[in-house]
Amino acid sequence: MIKKISVKQLKPGMFVHDMNCGWMDHPFLTDSFKVRSDKDIERMIGYGIGELYIDSDRGLDVVDAVTQAEVQSGITRQLEVEVQSVRQIAPVSLHEEMARATLVLAEANKIIGELMLGVRQGRQIEQEQVDPVVQQMSESILRNKDALLSLCRIKEKDNYTFLHSVSVGALLMCFTRAFDLKPGDMQLVGVGGMLHDIGKTMVPDRILNKAGGLTDDEFLTMQMHVVHGQNILSDSRGISQTSFDVVAQHHERYDGSGYPLKLKASEMSIYGQMASIVDVYDAITSDRCYRKAMDPTVAIRKMFEWSKTHFDPELIRIFVRTIGIYPVGTLVMLESGKVAIVINQDGRDLTRPLVRAVFDSVRCCYISPQDIDLSKPLGQGGGDRIVSHEAASSWNIDAQQFL
Repeated sequence: MIKKISVKQLKPGMFVHDMNCGWMDHPFLTDSFKVRSDKDIERMIGYGIGELYIDSDRGLDVVDAVTQAEVQSGITRQLEVEVQSVRQIAPVSLHEEMARATLVLAEANKIIGELMLGVRQGRQIEQEQVDPVVQQMSESILRNKDALLSLCRIKEKDNYTFLHSVSVGALLMCFTRAFDLKPGDMQLVGVGGMLHDIGKTMVPDRILNKAGGLTDDEFLTMQMHVVHGQNILSDSRGISQTSFDVVAQHHERYDGSGYPLKLKASEMSIYGQMASIVDVYDAITSDRCYRKAMDPTVAIRKMFEWSKTHFDPELIRIFVRTIGIYPVGTLVMLESGKVAIVINQDGRDLTRPLVRAVFDSVRCCYISPQDIDLSKPLGQGGGDRIVSHEAASSWNIDAQQFL
């Protein structure tokens, strides 16, 4: 049985099922292993792991520990409460914005790729290089955030670093819409997101692209990318404090377990805290050479759980309301047995989005795409409900072709 315990309850002989933290927060090869000694436990504590899941069928048990099913049930109830009051109106439809967002994303990826290459060759960054495309990205997000965000989920493993940078910029700009920021701050936060990993240009490729777990020394070298990033921006012209905070603090954690300065809560800027959330979300929902992507719906639930320690709980709640429990492009199973793709959340209860059914799981065949508004009753375009999220790979469905 899978159970959740405090790391202080962990003992040699227990089997760790899931360390319950983001992949980039520790150098272990895998999240699942048998605890051999107190040294394993000390390493986990050293990397800020506070709670984790054990498998009592494969190792020692903690009899009164809460089960994974009980934890997930509680998270589901909390998430549903958080998003039921959300109402946003998109001025442009997803279909209308998709073509423009595709062009904007291609330009952003090109610019960040060229910029990182330039830094490797010793050239300085000038904010003017990034400003025009960040402006285009912010305009696309204001028209319909889901077009750009759904496209950002598609990443080639070989170009992960700069594709991830563009995604973090887009997600951060989307996140800022929930706040009453000064004019222009949305773009400044976006610039910080686009540049947040610029310090990785100073990290050896053998470490950046290593398929297995990192040694402790390699992990320290990887962590230095934040300091490298600060140094690069300090030598660059026109970089705002807002953008700098995003770069400097995106690996800090609310409980002080992050790096490089182990800042806590109010010691971080609001932009740094937002960046720490967005960076983890995009990283764990992306395929890497050593990790399979986590489904966005699972990622939202995991981060909501981690908000007890790693993230500001209120900021996580705002992020969930921004992204939704079922982000556009997510595959879901309906009560009717149809497999559908979420195509619109705006202006509705986020637990009952507009979906496009494309597959019949009962007959095991594709069907003519059918839009179902889950907020409406049967006979008015609705009459169905989501029973689970689904991995697109399990059904061999390319969600993008149906958006």
